[in-house]
Amino acid sequence: MSMNSAALAQVADYFKLLSESTRLQVLCTLKEGALSVSEIVAASGLGQANVSKHLKLLHQAGVVSRTPRQGCVYYEICDSTVFELCEVVSQRLVQHLAEQQAVLSHWR
Repeated sequence: MSMNSAALAQVADYFKLLSESTRLQVLCTLKEGALSVSEIVAASGLGQANVSKHLKLLHQAGVVSRTPRQGCVYYEICDSTVFELCEVVSQRLVQHLAEQQAVLSHWR
């Protein structure tokens, strides 16, 4: 896979977006469907200003969409590949921990 500098910068920016645990928490809250900011705040326990800030970034990156409804704005995931990436990383972390445990148990 050969990528030019501009493409690599975009990939890095996407991973930076996903490197914030609060944004991942917001995304997990939205996994079941569209919610308003107040519903996300209630479900996640995060502060309203914090949620709004992260939703803005996720929207700008094209990960979530915004839909005005009855005086509220509802946010919804429109790029579900974030969950596929998280699953790949989680599987790798489990594998890595198992490998470390095997090495440690060998030295006991």
